[in-house]
Amino acid sequence: MRLEKCWFCSSTVYPGHGIQFVRNDAKIFRFCRSKCHKNFKMKRNPRKVKWTKAYRHLRGKDMTQDSTFEFERKRNRPERYDRNVTEQTLKAIPLITKIRQERQIQHIAKRQMAGKSMSRKKDAKELEQDLQMLPKKDISHYETKTKVLVSQLKTEENLMEE
Repeated sequence: MRLEKCWFCSSTVYPGHGIQFVRNDAKIFRFCRSKCHKNFKMKRNPRKVKWTKAYRHLRGKDMTQDSTFEFERKRNRPERYDRNVTEQTLKAIPLITKIRQERQIQHIAKRQMAGKSMSRKKDAKELEQDLQMLPKKDISHYETKTKVLVSQLKTEENLMEE
């Protein structure tokens, strides 16, 4: 069973599904659904359409380079069947998927950190500019807390004297 990739959105096209378009120069384009086929006919660039894989790769929203993607790579040369290698591969598949999911989560968290820091800076700047708009509270009855720094050397000296 051969799984093809959609030319437009890069999703998998299963046998018996999708549309196949053959151009005059015998180039074959496979599409997973009519949405991709219609966008292709409208001459839209997949890198500019937000829901495609190409757009997400270009904008850094998906992981593009990772060693776990090497296992999904298409190989055109036939390989000799070896029972031990097949067994090891089947045992490694759950581990590889777990590693890929963890890396995906880390990638998303790293990507979102920039947005969080930018929003915090924007909020701090807005607060600085509009400080007079905040209601003034009576804070005279609150106790003021002061931080006292104790150096580590002094505490070690006290321990040695005892």
